Amino acid sequence: MTANYKLTKVGSNLFSDSSLYRSVVGALQYTTVTRPELSIAVNKVCQFMANPMDSHWTAIKRILRYLKGSIHHGLHFKAAPSSQPFTIKALCDADWALDPDDRRSTSGVVIYFGPNLVSW
Repeated sequence: MTANYKLTKVGSNLFSDSSLYRSVVGALQYTTVTRPELSIAVNKVCQFMANPMDSHWTAIKRILRYLKGSIHHGLHFKAAPSSQPFTIKALCDADWALDPDDRRSTSGVVIYFGPNLVSW
């Protein structure tokens, strides 16, 4: 999703086929297993499954275009060097009260075991 693009509950027309919206969003949830960079965008469009609007569908189409253009990207595991000890590295980030509807915060965390991302 675009960095400054905010999805909200109000502001555009209702999407005409809500079952299509839920079906596509459900399928996108599976992609986050090997494509963690999609997690925030997919999570955001999941929040509007009860009452999808045209602007939410536009965001889904943008995610699908991104997937089409980056089909060979994904989560790849590689062997850690045997000469070095295993390391665990955790990173976190948050945006404070940035949601325009309810002012809730969003946070995220990633955990690496050696060179491999194991949790996000």
